[in-house]
Amino acid sequence: MKIRKRLLAITMASCLVAMGMTGCGNSETQGSMSETSQSPSEGENLQIAVIVNSLSSEYWSYVQAGAEAYGEEHDGVEVKVMGPPSETSYDEQLNMIETTLQAGAYDGMVIAPSMPDSVNTIIQGTDMPIISVNSNLESEESLSFVGTGNEEAARQGGIAVVEAAKEAGWEEIVAINIGGIQGDPVHEDRTKGYQIGIEEAGGTFLENEIQYANCVADQAVTCMEAIMQTHPEGVAIIVCNNDEMAMSAARTAADNAAYANTIFCGFDGILSACESILDGEETMSVAQDPYGMGYQSVASCVAAIHGETLDAFVDTGCSIITADNAQEHMNTLKSYLDH
Repeated sequence: MKIRKRLLAITMASCLVAMGMTGCGNSETQGSMSETSQSPSEGENLQIAVIVNSLSSEYWSYVQAGAEAYGEEHDGVEVKVMGPPSETSYDEQLNMIETTLQAGAYDGMVIAPSMPDSVNTIIQGTDMPIISVNSNLESEESLSFVGTGNEEAARQGGIAVVEAAKEAGWEEIVAINIGGIQGDPVHEDRTKGYQIGIEEAGGTFLENEIQYANCVADQAVTCMEAIMQTHPEGVAIIVCNNDEMAMSAARTAADNAAYANTIFCGFDGILSACESILDGEETMSVAQDPYGMGYQSVASCVAAIHGETLDAFVDTGCSIITADNAQEHMNTLKSYLDH
């Protein structure tokens, strides 16, 4: 079971394409990354710390599962996953990183930074091998970034939502973004990618009407209510920077006839999003591979400890999830947590 899940994580993008999904990502880079997934040397007892944005969300549970799976499959590697209670617990994560770095108990560290600039200051000058995951640390201390090319993934999503809006009968294809955390590099890339893809496919992205909901479902309700008040006639597309916001926006607009055919697109492709898509709420999602991120980031950290040279960026890929393939994607996600 564990080996099967490892292969799923490493080749998720290609597998999803084979199942009929629209894929995106750098397969060449993924191939070179898989070569770093070597076992530790005999007799080693490597301690790897993995610090994520939060331990209280479904998305980060997949990253945690992937990271822990690497340790379970490789004797001599112990993985400890840590994280604050929420993605906006910035100070707690920074304190956690600083304390872990100073403890001297770990051979390497994987960091999913909520505030990359602040993390860069903390890790400056360390000789501990550090891998950044999900969000990039642009510093010499971070030896590799394992994650999604967020701008390109969102661009693919932008193209897909315009096509879906056309199929739904919209003639004026206008899109509004419910963004995540303003100023966060990951979310800025997603917003930029959505805009590029939507405009490339012939839609109109209302750049001056971006709503920020801080990745929180409750705040997405307020944003969606504001959109409906400003646009009582309805809009063709609502693109959101995560699935929680997309599901919340879709439910908020469910009783508004003007939004009956609106395309609601999220980002992450989590289990609850698949259920929402199958229930006819959220329309589609740009799916990442968080399990693969967790697994490959630890593999990269082990390789770095062994002195290997790593790719600067390892793209773990993405896919577009719709009602046609949501059940298959759900089955894959459930298998990741079954260990």
